[in-house]
Amino acid sequence: MESQRTFLFIGLLLVSYLLFQEWNTAYNQPKIDTSATTQVTTPTSTPVSDDVPASSQDDVPVAQTKAIRSTVSVKTDVLDVKIDTKGGDIVEAKLLQHAETHGSEEPYLLLGEFENKQYIAQSGLIGLNGPDASRDGRPVYESTQSAYTLEGDELRVPLTFVDSKGIVYTKTYVFKAGKYDVALEYDVNNTSADPIQVQLYTQVKRTVQNKGSMVDQTYLGAAYGTNEEPYEKYSFDDMSEANLNKNTQGGYIAFIQHYFVSAWVPNQTVNSTIYTLLRTGQGIIGVKNEPVNVAANSSSTMNATYYMGPKDSDALEAIQEDLDLTVDYGWLFFISQPLFVLLKLIYGVVGNWGIAIIAITILVKTALYPLTKAQYTSMAKMRMLQPKMQALKERYGDDRQKFGQATMELYRKEKVNPMGGCLPLLLQMPIFLALFYVFLESTELRHAEFMLWLTDLSAKDPYYVLPILFGASMFLTQKLQPMTVTDPMQQKMMTYMPLVFTFFFIIFPFPSGLVLYWLVSNLITIAQMLYIYRGMEKKGLKVR
Repeated sequence: MESQRTFLFIGLLLVSYLLFQEWNTAYNQPKIDTSATTQVTTPTSTPVSDDVPASSQDDVPVAQTKAIRSTVSVKTDVLDVKIDTKGGDIVEAKLLQHAETHGSEEPYLLLGEFENKQYIAQSGLIGLNGPDASRDGRPVYESTQSAYTLEGDELRVPLTFVDSKGIVYTKTYVFKAGKYDVALEYDVNNTSADPIQVQLYTQVKRTVQNKGSMVDQTYLGAAYGTNEEPYEKYSFDDMSEANLNKNTQGGYIAFIQHYFVSAWVPNQTVNSTIYTLLRTGQGIIGVKNEPVNVAANSSSTMNATYYMGPKDSDALEAIQEDLDLTVDYGWLFFISQPLFVLLKLIYGVVGNWGIAIIAITILVKTALYPLTKAQYTSMAKMRMLQPKMQALKERYGDDRQKFGQATMELYRKEKVNPMGGCLPLLLQMPIFLALFYVFLESTELRHAEFMLWLTDLSAKDPYYVLPILFGASMFLTQKLQPMTVTDPMQQKMMTYMPLVFTFFFIIFPFPSGLVLYWLVSNLITIAQMLYIYRGMEKKGLKVR
């Protein structure tokens, strides 16, 4: 092994490449032919509408829709929502506490129709007597008001439909102050002389979105959780290959995207079927509850919860124990989650996310100092052995077996571990990967300002100052570690490594918060390296 530093930089380059590959794989979707129509395999009957899943019974009711279709507006302190009285679907949702773009006064449009794309939340009653299973189409509800505004802690928005038999269906959305989750209460008052059977379904429908360029589109797709699978992604591509059909008690379904999520959480005590549909360029993921029998002259209530908002781990977990997994920290979530908790605690003290990133970097590098010391101590010792290694090469020539045996004996005699510089580096890489996902996924960093030109830590550095400083820090690291490799190709590779990484961070739009972390981490490493080498030199070891 000619130089542990070679492995250090190669490992850094490899991990950075893997980071981008992981990011591109996890957050981009393959292109799908949206002109194709995928039909659904259902237990029995064919649905009467592309929006409605098939029932578990034959669809035979005839609904009576006398109301005029309209839109009901609902405004709270965090949501501006529009509900279509046909079906009672949520067809638009603006997040009042989140700007559409950085510096914009326009609230973020999460649900709605935009750029020839549709994203809506639907719910209804199918089954033997469900009004949404009618051959006449979905019901049109009546509302006593065309607009509602939250003035207290809670706002109830009731929608009513009466079918041809006089059965009263009341669909009520319950909004709460400061909350992005909305309760759905479905009351069925069977005033007829016959028993009826209905089945609640809740689903999210979104236009299939094709992949654009390699780096301009983050992950957009469905996800679900069951009592056996807490979190599973189900992309548009998966939908095109097979329709999902999972039986579970409780669980959830969701559509996730960068920083935001919408999710239906059914009653956790009832049995449900999670399904997907893909028709005419529209992807649907939903939940069907088990059928409910409502006796004559009696009533029944079914309920679910719909969340439409930012990826707030605490808020999501409060709704359903596994829903916070939609904040996708990747396979190192068990490291990312506590790091994010620590980052939030630091932010609570300093009040600036950029300073919080610097502070957590200092804490992480301090905690990893024993590994750093072992790494650079081993590298220094390996460098001091270079003259003896060269002598062994000259002595044994092309006899690789004897040269290898002599090398291992030299390592044993000098008490040097040839992998001592690589292993500490590899142990530190999961921390970097975990922080990568924290900075990429955390809604709190969206549009978060640091200082000066860094007004959005979730976006790339607009003037490329951080990538350039990062490259300079790598160059300084090289200067502090004189090159000992003799191979001309390796020398060129090591010389140009800072330029390669600078170019890498300029071309690919990594969040500036992530580059800030890596820059500060490099600077701290340089300081630690100087401290370690100075200590070794005081012991009479020449390491530079």
